[in-house]
Amino acid sequence: MASPRPLRSLLSTATSALGAAQPAQRALVRTSACAFSTTAPSRGPEYDTEAAVRPRWQQTPPRMVAPYRVRPKPQGPEFKVNQDPRRLDEAYSRMLGPGGDKVLSDEVKWLAVTHKSFDHGKRGFNDRLAYLGRRIVSLQTSQALLNAPQVEAWPRKSDGLPLTDSYGRMPFVHPALNGLPGLTGEAKGRVLDKSRLAGLAERYGLDKVTRWTPKRADNLQSSGLESVLNTSLYAIIGALALERGGEVANKVTQDKILAPLGFTFTAD
Repeated sequence: MASPRPLRSLLSTATSALGAAQPAQRALVRTSACAFSTTAPSRGPEYDTEAAVRPRWQQTPPRMVAPYRVRPKPQGPEFKVNQDPRRLDEAYSRMLGPGGDKVLSDEVKWLAVTHKSFDHGKRGFNDRLAYLGRRIVSLQTSQALLNAPQVEAWPRKSDGLPLTDSYGRMPFVHPALNGLPGLTGEAKGRVLDKSRLAGLAERYGLDKVTRWTPKRADNLQSSGLESVLNTSLYAIIGALALERGGEVANKVTQDKILAPLGFTFTAD
């Protein structure tokens, strides 16, 4: 009969060897994890120097550039946007008058004419400026409609009192309320019609300097040219309000937007 002692010694030897291997494996895992966690990410020096040399409106931020193009290039001709600062200054001078190219800072001048479709918005876009400018233009339009002479007014007697209606009622009349019938949504919509404002923007040359990416370069109207020009026009008013104050923005709105549309303003 064989003795069980050799079998017991074999099992004890295997168990001790396995127990000694497990701490070594855990130590190996801890060492590799520490090595990965303490490695500092590499950063090229070109990211620091390139952004300092060229402004954001002139280039896409390096870290926002994809390594390769995901979508295929669209069919048809390529739409080229303006990159000439002198051409942009001419448009601002045409809209704001002599010295208009010096009213806003360079960064804001480009931002006000940059649509969110251009470069996927990586260089900034003018939506927020346009929102502020649209509120300013809307307020000035309401005030202009209130002060505009009304074609149809309530008939009056020879002494200036209003006539009564068929039920014998006399309406309340006050000089401050004379223009109230003209302040309607339809009247305001006709004044700030998208096509009218787009034509005004083209007169100032904003269609030549607005940066955007149309869906079809061979058909800008169907790609939304009028909406893009409206946004640029409103954004310039918003930029003036932020950098030059509300008084300057109101004055430009009256003289450069509402006056060409048929309104007259008296000097205060």
